[in-house]
Order: sequence, then structure tokens, then C-alpha cells
Amino acid sequence: MNADISGGCQCGKVRYEVQMDIGEVIACNCSRCGRLGSLLAFAPLSQFKLLSGDTDLTKFEFNRHTIQHQFCARVGFSRLRSEQFPKTGNKMAAINVRCVDGVDVDALKVKKVDGRSL
Repeated sequence: MNADISGGCQCGKVRYEVQMDIGEVIACNCSRCGRLGSLLAFAPLSQFKLLSGDTDLTKFEFNRHTIQHQFCARVGFSRLRSEQFPKTGNKMAAINVRCVDGVDVDALKVKKVDGRSL
């Protein structure tokens, strides 16, 4: 069952809502996620709504340039937006659950993904 979840950056300029169920999260060890310590949960992009801070976001792409890493330019809050999810071809939003309001990340089941090898 999907729930309405809110989150945003530390300075508060970037805020969003997403309809998703946070079950298992992914800890990727690629050159970006590994440095940030991101724990990712995925939802269809159609279920993600940016409430504020669009002009405060900056984008970064690396490797194959297939994923736009969007983050607050002021404090570095990160959420990923994949234009096309590799397994399904669907547009997906990857949410760093460390930036979701009220989530106890220590209570989540974490799946490790070897992003360095992709």
C-alpha cells in the first residue's frame, strides 16, 4: 500500500511529496552513492511531486549520463531521477530516504548493490 511521504533538503528550500511504500532500500557503492551514503527507495516518477525549490536544484550526470542526480545547490540534498529505469523502461524517481521526514533508517531492510561494477 502506498502512503503519502514528504521530505526535502536541510535548508528547507526544496520540498517534495511522493506516494510510495518504503520497504527495502538500496545502498549502492557507486562513486556517487557510496560517497553520499544514500539509501534509495523507488517510485514511479508520476507519483513524485516537487512542492518547492525547482530553481534551487542543480543536476549532475556521470558515467553513461542516463540518470539525472538532482540536489539542492545550497546544502547538497540529493534525490535521484532516472529518466528510464533499466529493468522496466519506466520513468522512476529514486528517493534518498535519509531526506524523508520521520523515517527511522535503522529500522529499514537494506539491500547492497554493487554499482561500481555496472
